[in-house]
Amino acid sequence: MNFTKTGILLLLFAITTFLIFTSAYHPAATAFHSKEELKSLINSRSPIDSGEYFLGSIRCQGCHGFDTLRVANIDADSNDINLYDDWQSTMMALSAKDPLWRAKVSHEILVNPNHSAQLQTKCTSCHAPMGHFSAMFKGAAHYTLADMLIDTLGLNGVACGGCHQIAPDSIGLEYSGNILYDTSHVEYGPFENPLIGPMQLYLGLIPTHSTHVSRSQVCASCHTLLTQAADLNGNPTGTYFVEQATYHEWLNSSFNDEQPCQSCHMPQIQDPVIIANNILNLPPRSPFNLHKFMGGNTTMLKMMKDNKTSLGIDAPDASFDSTITATMELLQHSTLDMNTQIDSVANDTLYISVELTNKAGHKFPSGYPSRRAYVQFAVTTPTDTIFQSGMLRPDFEVTGQGSFVEPHYNTITDSTQVQIYEMAMGDINGTFTTVLERGYTELKDNRIPPSGFTTSHYTYDTTKIIGAAATDPDFNFAGTVEGSGKDRVHYRIPLRGKGGALHIAAAVYYQVLPPRWLTEMFSYNSDFIDSFRTMYQAADKAPVLIAHDEADTTVIISSLSKNFKQDECRVFPIPSSSGNVVVQNLADVNVSRIEVWDASGRKVQEMNYSDYHSVRNITLPQSEGIFYLKITSGNNSIIRKVIR
Repeated sequence: MNFTKTGILLLLFAITTFLIFTSAYHPAATAFHSKEELKSLINSRSPIDSGEYFLGSIRCQGCHGFDTLRVANIDADSNDINLYDDWQSTMMALSAKDPLWRAKVSHEILVNPNHSAQLQTKCTSCHAPMGHFSAMFKGAAHYTLADMLIDTLGLNGVACGGCHQIAPDSIGLEYSGNILYDTSHVEYGPFENPLIGPMQLYLGLIPTHSTHVSRSQVCASCHTLLTQAADLNGNPTGTYFVEQATYHEWLNSSFNDEQPCQSCHMPQIQDPVIIANNILNLPPRSPFNLHKFMGGNTTMLKMMKDNKTSLGIDAPDASFDSTITATMELLQHSTLDMNTQIDSVANDTLYISVELTNKAGHKFPSGYPSRRAYVQFAVTTPTDTIFQSGMLRPDFEVTGQGSFVEPHYNTITDSTQVQIYEMAMGDINGTFTTVLERGYTELKDNRIPPSGFTTSHYTYDTTKIIGAAATDPDFNFAGTVEGSGKDRVHYRIPLRGKGGALHIAAAVYYQVLPPRWLTEMFSYNSDFIDSFRTMYQAADKAPVLIAHDEADTTVIISSLSKNFKQDECRVFPIPSSSGNVVVQNLADVNVSRIEVWDASGRKVQEMNYSDYHSVRNITLPQSEGIFYLKITSGNNSIIRKVIR
């Protein structure tokens, strides 16, 4: 009898355990899998093999992909926010398939073929980390593009394990792709008390709580990149060049420890979210970071969407569209503010200032050194252009930008001058170069710093301001206080006797791939370079509008008398409902002419006088509006505004 009860209890326990785990595990919860396919997947997917360290992202899709039951991976409004679909069309997911990256690696090894294996091994550490480090852990000396192209882990880009298996005690301490992974088959996540059973049973990975995955430091290894410089013959110079230091820029900012990288690039929602499909009684988690990984590269996202087949990309167009939209929103709403101010008009010159405020937690622009932003500025009348700077040519190069490096400007006075925010590399001879391994010195770095950025911070050696911006009193300064995160550009516009209604328009545009950055690479040929050249020629190369501002003013050209002053001439009533105004001369000088100008800058009336009178009666035109009286005595004039 006791044996029977014990047996029944054991049988019930086994059945219950089986039902829980079979219902908990759903390897591919997508609408297009049949029952037969699901059975095949379950039978073929065993836990991670002995001696292996990572699993491809497809193994995570079943629980963290689309839930056909619409229970898990949805927000409070039932919108699908599953991790896998959001990730699969991002630059992180496609880092190993990025055609620009492949072409650039090819370019670098054609320039320095003796460094080929080392260059490729370094580049794949960030762009194909799971494949790269699996090979390294197994004793490989190098991991090249050829190795990556036949390795599903390498082609998986920066996938789930590429971030969630980074060891917590290493973050923020390594750089240039030196990533320290925990090889004990753990998968770190931000939530306390994770449910271990399903992932451990079916994947062989142990979900483990750790707050380090929510900190900026987890991004540091790949977003702080120092390259070993080489001369024009490929010989090491013994020095390092800071190719990019986005993490250090964040450290040197007011965002440090207040807003981690994830707060912008993986936006957090407070909705309670069940984070895995088909697991019974799984409690919802909050807050939840979306895995959209928005950066600033709509150019390459669009190019990869247009060339999915040739690049071996299977992310649907809808996912690409979602990622591109989210990236554009980040660029246009969370990157930069601008304000245009008309300072004064004097000596036939219009003085305008444009203030740009960096809202990002790092320099703008940041990251790969091809990226730049430029200010487009124009002053026009209804029929004419008085001044313009930063116009885009048909070849998508900026007017005024030649083969030289455009300097930073505090004041722009000529249409050939344009404010371009960029980091420009120089080789050992101080010549501009786009060959990363030849980067020896910075010719210029006037990218707008983040708020709180100072030259006394311990990271300044990797985040320097280079060139004229370093002595510009309006660059990252508010008065004498450093760290404003702003730049103010002054425009001094010669009017040359032109006046009337003026329209001022200013805009900031952002380019991921300026034409001159590709010139050196396109002088070489390889399969990767030739393929990218074809894609680039067919691509949408229009820059992204980041911010814009406009202002209007009316200018009447005149010389202001040193003797005939504003307080010596009274005009009343203002406003005038009848259209009749009185000009009362309080000085002992003769008013020889009174002109009436409308708001568009047209002269509509003129009265000339040969005799002296202290009072003149003027009748304004019949139409209502703003008018300007130009009151002349000899060669001197003053302007008074009146309203009818």
